[in-house]
Amino acid sequence: MTQHYRLLTKEEIARLEAQHCIASDWSGVEVADDFHTDYIHHTRFSGKVRLGVFEKEFTLAGGMAKHSGVYYATLHNVTVGDNCYIENVKNYIANYEIGHDTFIENVDIILVDCHSRFGNGVEVSVLNETGGREVIIHDRLSAHQAYIMALYRHRPVLIEKMRKIIESYAESHASDTGTIGSHVMIVNAGYIKNVRIGDYCQIEGAGRLKNGSINSNEHAPVHIGYGVICDDFIISSGSHVEDGTMLTRCFVGQACHLGHTYSASDSLFFSNCQEENGEACAIFAGPFTVTHHKSTLLIAGMFSFMNAGSGSNQSNHMYKLGPIHQGALERGAKTTSDSYILWPARIGAFSLVMGRHVTHPDTSNLPFSYLIEEKNTTYLVPGVNLRSVGTIRDAQKWPKRDQRKDPNRLDQINYNLLSPYTIQKMMTGRQILKELARVSGETSEIYSYQSAKIKNSALNKGIKFYETAIHKFLGNSVIKRLEAIHFASDEEIRARLLPDTPIGTGEWVDISGLIAPKSEIERLMEDIECDRLNSVDEIHDRFAEMHANYYTYEWTWAYEKMLEFYGLQADMITAADIAAIVRQWQEAVVGLDKMVYEDAKKEFSLTSMTGFGADGSSEEKMRDFEEVRGVFESNPFVTAVLEHIKVKTELGNELIERVKNLL
Repeated sequence: MTQHYRLLTKEEIARLEAQHCIASDWSGVEVADDFHTDYIHHTRFSGKVRLGVFEKEFTLAGGMAKHSGVYYATLHNVTVGDNCYIENVKNYIANYEIGHDTFIENVDIILVDCHSRFGNGVEVSVLNETGGREVIIHDRLSAHQAYIMALYRHRPVLIEKMRKIIESYAESHASDTGTIGSHVMIVNAGYIKNVRIGDYCQIEGAGRLKNGSINSNEHAPVHIGYGVICDDFIISSGSHVEDGTMLTRCFVGQACHLGHTYSASDSLFFSNCQEENGEACAIFAGPFTVTHHKSTLLIAGMFSFMNAGSGSNQSNHMYKLGPIHQGALERGAKTTSDSYILWPARIGAFSLVMGRHVTHPDTSNLPFSYLIEEKNTTYLVPGVNLRSVGTIRDAQKWPKRDQRKDPNRLDQINYNLLSPYTIQKMMTGRQILKELARVSGETSEIYSYQSAKIKNSALNKGIKFYETAIHKFLGNSVIKRLEAIHFASDEEIRARLLPDTPIGTGEWVDISGLIAPKSEIERLMEDIECDRLNSVDEIHDRFAEMHANYYTYEWTWAYEKMLEFYGLQADMITAADIAAIVRQWQEAVVGLDKMVYEDAKKEFSLTSMTGFGADGSSEEKMRDFEEVRGVFESNPFVTAVLEHIKVKTELGNELIERVKNLL
């Protein structure tokens, strides 16, 4: 990249003028030492312009070659790096520094017209479109920072300190000059104003980009497609915004994909979100929020690891004071086609919502449930989603679908299906269900909870589902803690079981993808309030530290709950106690896997074959089904479940064998 510039010689000026170039003042044009005039034609220079060398060719799709240079363009206060190609700028490029090897062709206008912060510092009225939960977006925004800024409004000092930290960051990145990075391609674009564009970005046919940052880089390029309109925005590395998408006051996180005329306003989309066809207003879309359907509206809600069915809808007008209500679907929740929820409501983690729900349910302490509407009544089926093949498949697919290539990741994502966050809710849910049975009578046909109805059989099964999952989680934790160690005495087992840190006891929270002890989140907020954390990077590093220490903190929590759940005393645990926990764990794991296996079997039933075999007999129908879907026994998921049963059984037996001499 050229660093040293010189003035043009009289001969160079004469040659440029002969090539139909003009300047308001040629002394304002500086060039690289090795500059040649051969590839500058029909160009107008205004203000201070710097030009690099033009020595390379671009080879375009189809084999077309174009030599770097500037043709048919107007440049005002622009630095053009080495080996760029700029042609057919209908209006002008003003106040930009352009990197090297960048290709710009057939654009209307690219300019900076003020002291701009390029989208940093824009306030997004998330969750409540009338205001009150504004999140200030910036280049380094994570889902966890946004979560605290949106939801912890009961701590005004914290919010004010965070606001100042972000304002300081935004102002430090403000400038009168925009940047277009190296290896960028901008073709057939319209209006680009006050936009900072990172390296390796591709912009093809965008309609309007105004006041924003496109944080593309070599590891994770950004692509902006045809007809895209973005105002007051930030788009993070590795994301694709395509095909007529319209964004107003939005943050797009890393490796997101927005397309097929999706429209959104005042919304936040974090890592790996996929949004197509539908629309969003004032939503907080945590990692892996997915919606693909034209008829789907997401409004004033908080989501993560969520899949919205066709026609899913919510209302944030409960009465007559306007759109002031909000709701949350905790991690992993799904909605079926044509579902509806009247906010305010809160749906527990990994739950499935079917039908129309207008009674404002709060099922956050009953995760893995079904909410089913029947004759305008919400029926709750607790814990049943633990046995669903879909739930297990989701948990397996999310890590595989993490498309982030940027080594500097903004969001700290925990993929665990069972964690202190979900298990604490199951423990609470188990007690709630038991108390409902005690108060209303164990023979009652219907129980009422949070404006929902629970049938007797569903309640009793829910208790068993939760107990099974608790056995599975605690057993997993114990086996992991004791793995690969041979013990000579019960004392050695007790010593190994002791936690490495006191951090982890008490309540745990899901901060939009990050699962952590609430005590650590409280400590972070106190450090912001007391000025011990003073920058967005320091806040980011603290979240990353919590994520890195997850399993250490998890064991502290699991150890305490193990003693409580199994009625053990820390100084009296024996190998026999461990063996008993492992056997219950084996029973829980195998039991759940068998339920998942039976659930998967439904996908291969005769009913599922309806529609297969175009014109033939039932035998041809089955052969057609098997050609398309495969045979149940050889299905990859089914074989994985069977292998999981085998491996986990052997793992438990191996630990029992290691402590056998102490039994």
